[in-house]
Amino acid sequence: MIQRIQTVYLVISILLMGALFMWFPVILGTDGSVIIERSEPWVFGLIFVSILLGIISILSFKKRQTQFVLNRLNIISNFVLLGVFVYRSLTLSGETLVSEKGIGVLIPIISIVFLVLANKAIKRDEDLVKSVDRLR
Repeated sequence: MIQRIQTVYLVISILLMGALFMWFPVILGTDGSVIIERSEPWVFGLIFVSILLGIISILSFKKRQTQFVLNRLNIISNFVLLGVFVYRSLTLSGETLVSEKGIGVLIPIISIVFLVLANKAIKRDEDLVKSVDRLR
């Protein structure tokens, strides 16, 4: 069913990744240098893949196992994106005492949390359906 709690979690994850794409098009370093910009298509490709997997997962609400697998793939793509962000921020030169990398680096972590919550809700629904089928 599309009105389940996992849909809410997936919508929040999609909105977070959309915010990362729209509101954080350029991630700046502390000295004002550009760390990641829109001209790096593989970074924004990963963001687009994450958004697309979330939308497909919402639309496949009748197939819970497919939804579960798509969410796991989405988690992996978010981990790869997080790794790229961390690698790019750690290879910067001229770091100051106070890091000001921005919230854009934390958005994949928050998205991963909501994807894990969605997977738990999907698992709970699957277990409920299996228990009802046993009673028939």
